[in-house]
Amino acid sequence: MQCLANKRILLGITGGVAAYKSAELVRRLQDQGAEVRVVMTRGSQQFITPLTLQALSGHPVSTDLLDPAAEAAMGHIELARWAELVLVAPATADFMARLAHGHAGDLLTTLCLATDARVMLAPAMNQAMWSNPATQRNQEVLRGQGVALLGPAVGLQACGDNGPGRMLEVPELVDGVCRAFPEPVLNGKRVMITAGPTREALDPVRYLSNHSSGKMGFALAEAASHAGAEVVLVSGPTSLPCPAGVTRIDVESAQSMLEAVHQRVIDCDLFIACAAVADYRPATVQEHKIKKSVDTDDDALQLTLVRNPDIVASVAALKQRPFVVGFAAETRDVLSYAADKRMRKGLDLIVANDVSDTEIGFNSDDNAVTVLGENLEQSFAQVSKQSLSHSLITLFAQQLDAKTTK
Repeated sequence: MQCLANKRILLGITGGVAAYKSAELVRRLQDQGAEVRVVMTRGSQQFITPLTLQALSGHPVSTDLLDPAAEAAMGHIELARWAELVLVAPATADFMARLAHGHAGDLLTTLCLATDARVMLAPAMNQAMWSNPATQRNQEVLRGQGVALLGPAVGLQACGDNGPGRMLEVPELVDGVCRAFPEPVLNGKRVMITAGPTREALDPVRYLSNHSSGKMGFALAEAASHAGAEVVLVSGPTSLPCPAGVTRIDVESAQSMLEAVHQRVIDCDLFIACAAVADYRPATVQEHKIKKSVDTDDDALQLTLVRNPDIVASVAALKQRPFVVGFAAETRDVLSYAADKRMRKGLDLIVANDVSDTEIGFNSDDNAVTVLGENLEQSFAQVSKQSLSHSLITLFAQQLDAKTTK
């Protein structure tokens, strides 16, 4: 089945050597049923001609913001309204910088600002340019504005460098576009997701916490929203922007997360406990900053810790409970510990991952997991957390439906 049947895709091409891939990209998008129209910047025309893209797409290629013939009918606004999705591939560092700061000096940036459609970028640049702090700030700004980034990939570049910055290959880009139009597998469902770490205060200055970035939970919230759900995201302290269309509740401690969850979870169909909740908290919180002792030679500080409430188990124990999914972040015997946790806490599913692997552990952009349930063990190989989240949401929806129809 064509995943993009009758979808209207506006392909923007900017001035990078990866523009040579854009010709094949037009074809592969069409193979999936999309109607494709192309907008090219002046720089992109140094790498590939408008005539090539016109022949492949079957439509005239737009290149100028102030084209007298097109602007007689406000052509740039018409294109912005026409598109169901705008994909810029390749997206150079310069284009990302201009779009992040709202510049509209050419047709493509103007379209991206004027459209209500989803905007996706496929970054393509030298590895040093991608790693530059300015580019990293720009990509965070863009994500915060709801712009999705596909890639970049890591590998050999045209300049001879090896590192992050390559544009994704065409099949990966097509897959990313297809995932932007997911089946509404959670249409009409109410989903609550917890994400990020918790902080357990020692005194007004210090706290106990962990290395969770919240990336997996936020990706799941975005995927659930795209799948048609009404999503509430209960987040510990993170620097991540809230996904578009998601209701976010910020909390600090495990106790505050517990309270926020139970205020709304009774109305939910699906609860996903992705947060890395601290198991223990200090028995007492000091009113003032704890000072080092200067009167003794004792270098030790003793703390008394008490167990925090188990949020996911408390939800699973509710009389009227949603479908409950937990996460198990382990460093050894991953599957056996996860299976035991699922049984002890009464969870429908548990997602197990090995956080000792730095490529898929805390703060990483990728993940690889195994989902365990009653008569279920399904593994997902290492991919980006954004990609994995869509696969997980689909599986969760299938398992929810199966349980509901029993």
